[in-house]
Amino acid sequence: MENAHLRMGKLEFRRFSEKISTLIHVRVDRYMGEMEQGHLISAFAGDAEIGAISAAVAEHSSFTLTFPGGESHTINMGEAAACFRGPIHIGRKQPLRHLVAVSQAIQHNGSAGKTYMLNYHPDLAWNAIASNMGIPATPEWGPWILGMLRRKKRITEIEGIGCEPVCITATRDELLKWVEDGVRASYLRFPEKNGPIVWPAFTMANALSLAENEAEALAAAA
Repeated sequence: MENAHLRMGKLEFRRFSEKISTLIHVRVDRYMGEMEQGHLISAFAGDAEIGAISAAVAEHSSFTLTFPGGESHTINMGEAAACFRGPIHIGRKQPLRHLVAVSQAIQHNGSAGKTYMLNYHPDLAWNAIASNMGIPATPEWGPWILGMLRRKKRITEIEGIGCEPVCITATRDELLKWVEDGVRASYLRFPEKNGPIVWPAFTMANALSLAENEAEALAAAA
């Protein structure tokens, strides 16, 4: 936790009217987005500040996001963004409030041909793709399909704070066609026995972490 503030971003909301000038800023521990389109914001501050940011998200307002390195630009969470709030108890008389705001794309992750991940993990990526898109598949097919995605440069890094997010671009029809091609070429094989397919279990910690070998796997796709 030493110097944790140096690894965080800052989100600012400004509003000016004839009588009132409002400036609110909160700390951001995680962020994921593409250019001006924000997809996920995890922030914390006092109750009043978090309430104002939540209201601004609901009103489709724009914010200034400053990254840990000092670079800043304008972002917007877009229409139909959702906010989730809760307290953080750390011994203060008045607890901090935690806000997680997610875009419509994240709420329907994968359905529009784009799957977003906070950090790239091959097993988790294939699990998310198959689950979100309803692909009939097995865990063993993951390396071949993900290899196809890498060769076609469909796994791209996007902007992030506190994570190394990626966007995986592929429609359900494309994936089904690749599965068909893989089965026809004997790259993919059906299970030898009938029965339920058991997928690996992942925790929230898995989604929030990125091991060195996973980072190398993503770098190889570049």
